[in-house]
Amino acid sequence: MLDRIQRLKEHALSELEVVDDPESLRAWRVKYLGRSAELGEMMQALKDLDRDQRPVIGREVNQTKTALEEAYEKREESLRIAALEHSLQHQRLDVTLPGRPLPQGRLHPATQTLRRIYSIWAEMGFQIYRSREVETDEYNFELLNMPAHHPARDMWDTFHVTQPGILLRTHTSPGQIHVMRERAPEPIRVILPGMCYRYEQLTARAEIQFNQVEGLAVGKHITFADLKGTLISFAKRMFDQDVGTRFRAQHFPFTEPSAEMDIECFLCGGEGCGVCKYTGWLEILGCGMVHPTVLRNGGYDPEVFSGFAFGMGPERIAMLRYNIEDIRLFWGNDLRFLEQF
Repeated sequence: MLDRIQRLKEHALSELEVVDDPESLRAWRVKYLGRSAELGEMMQALKDLDRDQRPVIGREVNQTKTALEEAYEKREESLRIAALEHSLQHQRLDVTLPGRPLPQGRLHPATQTLRRIYSIWAEMGFQIYRSREVETDEYNFELLNMPAHHPARDMWDTFHVTQPGILLRTHTSPGQIHVMRERAPEPIRVILPGMCYRYEQLTARAEIQFNQVEGLAVGKHITFADLKGTLISFAKRMFDQDVGTRFRAQHFPFTEPSAEMDIECFLCGGEGCGVCKYTGWLEILGCGMVHPTVLRNGGYDPEVFSGFAFGMGPERIAMLRYNIEDIRLFWGNDLRFLEQF
């Protein structure tokens, strides 16, 4: 058996020396190191040998297999180097050709829209104020004029955490209380951007997480006319100087009076199309005068101070600007979508 193993080893190595292409090398490996190779048959035959012969023969088979594997790897590497040298010597290489362009990263469309919104409000004298995403029930609802069991809470499907009274904020409005309590009784002019979370069914127009930009202005003698003028100026800067606007009465617990703002559909010029559902108008935000209770909870005397607030969705604005029909595309990470921006 030992002589047979030695002869097999010598024969395999001599055959390997004349292998000169990858296909022949693969065939050699199957013949001598494959599952049905002669070495494998020898290992199977160990059980039929005498007990004192088994360790000697088994050790010799394993050593032979290791030697053949090492010789195979060396031959494979030498063939690879030879192929590379042949390619460099015989294939023409035009070093004057320009290099292949590397793909460049881009800002996410939601980020682009947010930055445009920040820039417009900064030009109009508003500061950016960041507030936390994990909120208490008190700040998210109660201090915004929605006590426990208030029916208006049904407007926001809420993610609650295990600790009682702690939740993921459903809107950026809790930031109003934070900034008012920090700065009272000074005047305020801020925007409060951030991520919001709602336990909703995923659809083409609804997500469980989305960006929102809150706005707040508090001071003496602020009127609804100031609110309208400010928002109309924003719309003209964001969309077009000639864009038409309108305000519709609405109800929000933390503002009184409240309204929703529409812009004239810039795709059809107000004549009606699929994007505006043939109304000629597109809703972009909700707004209103800060409710006296909210002002008082923020540390301001509603007899002296007044203010307005608004909330807009950047993804909603991006959908309108770029005629995007499915909000889920913003979070799908599909490069075919993202590379368009």
